Amino acid sequence: MAHYLAALTIVLLLAMVLIRVWLLKGIGIRAIYFGNIDRKDFLIPPFALFYFYMVFASAFHLPNASTQEFFHSEAASDVGVFVCLIGLALFLWSLVSFGRSFRVGIDVTHPNKLVMTGAFAVSRNPIYVAFMLILIGQFLIFSNWILLVYVCAGVWLTRRQILREEVFLKTQYGQEYADYCKRVRRYL
Repeated sequence: MAHYLAALTIVLLLAMVLIRVWLLKGIGIRAIYFGNIDRKDFLIPPFALFYFYMVFASAFHLPNASTQEFFHSEAASDVGVFVCLIGLALFLWSLVSFGRSFRVGIDVTHPNKLVMTGAFAVSRNPIYVAFMLILIGQFLIFSNWILLVYVCAGVWLTRRQILREEVFLKTQYGQEYADYCKRVRRYL
């Protein structure tokens, strides 16, 4: 059951993003700015698709790049499901908190007001924290060495993106952002 819930987590995560992008497009807001600042960002989607395949292959017993597990534990799988659910809940709360300001990538042409309420009162980067929780939860469910590599790469890429966004936010919002950084932690 945990395997199916891990796969469902990916479906729900993607559905939430696509629905939000579609809703914003319906009111005239472009929400996709992925790759506008750094073209190397376009290297990420093929790796993301491979990750999705790995999770679905593991869940539905399809041919897989690796079946080696570090451990097989029902308790770890249960914890993994719980961590995935916490990640999904945080992601949804972040989307709601973001409101019309949600973007995939950095929108330097039409930045909205700085969001500091809801999930953003707890973490400056709740969406990224949610992604990390989901990656860790899925690793606990499958414990595959490839998924461990994805957790490590995800942490590195997330930190890279956060630092890029912080440079933009400091420039865009100045002292307001500096004060926000003093009140709210980067992660949790």
